[in-house]
Amino acid sequence: MPVAPPRPKGPPLNALRAFEAAARLGGFANAADELSVTPGAISQHIRALEGWAGTALFERHSQGVRLTRAGAALIPQFTRAFDEMGEAVRALRAMAPEPQVHIAVLPSVAQLWLTPRLPSIRAELPGVKLSVSALETPPNLARGLFDLSLFIRPADTDASLTPLVPDTLAPVCAPHVAEALKTPADLVDHALLQDATWSDDWALWARRAHVTLPNLDSGPRFSLYAIAVDEARAGAGVLMGHAALVAGSLERGELVMPFDLQVPSGASLMLELPPRPTPIASKVAALLYAGLGRAS
Repeated sequence: MPVAPPRPKGPPLNALRAFEAAARLGGFANAADELSVTPGAISQHIRALEGWAGTALFERHSQGVRLTRAGAALIPQFTRAFDEMGEAVRALRAMAPEPQVHIAVLPSVAQLWLTPRLPSIRAELPGVKLSVSALETPPNLARGLFDLSLFIRPADTDASLTPLVPDTLAPVCAPHVAEALKTPADLVDHALLQDATWSDDWALWARRAHVTLPNLDSGPRFSLYAIAVDEARAGAGVLMGHAALVAGSLERGELVMPFDLQVPSGASLMLELPPRPTPIASKVAALLYAGLGRAS
């Protein structure tokens, strides 16, 4: 009679993934954001992994967590392993008969910069399926199923990123609103439209333009920059314009810059590719970089 003893069980893949993400990102909350789960789930996964291994991987403190010596020794191997798995999954997906490119993009960039450019990109690359996911934070392209990303990020971010448009700031408004704006001091009599994500836009511009505005925080707030742009077009107030996001409205005359006071924000619209991009993703990136995918 054959003997078939039960085989030893390894740790769950999700537990390994939680450990690697928490170690790489420096905490359970950051790992939870990347893996789209709760910090409690990350904590449970890691406790289960520590129980299976019989050793602590993190030291818990009131200020957060820190890798133990054992955890720190293990993490380089786990990071390499998950990076390689990400590359393998992308290679597998690239074998699909219909070429596709999945783009991760900041919501405002998706609505105001990328979407108008998609028709010309499709015309340049017929047969390619372009998918877009709007995200608040850049994904880890070494792991996620995204082929490229577009986010406004600090100019001193990783040198592997490609800047497309410098992010300059300047007040913008509807033409009829601009008629009453002779100098920046006139802004005190107008609603300063506020974006919830870039809540310090007005303060940054005022500081670098050497302008004093007592009503910096008095205007209405919007969770989507595209809505704030629509409100500015409708004459509801003056918006702090990000160059890449209001360029179309300025070209069409829907918005104007009442003052010649543009200041750099210290960021740029950045294009990022994974470490080993697919050929079709590289073609889309080249179109965006070369300007062939400009708004139609």
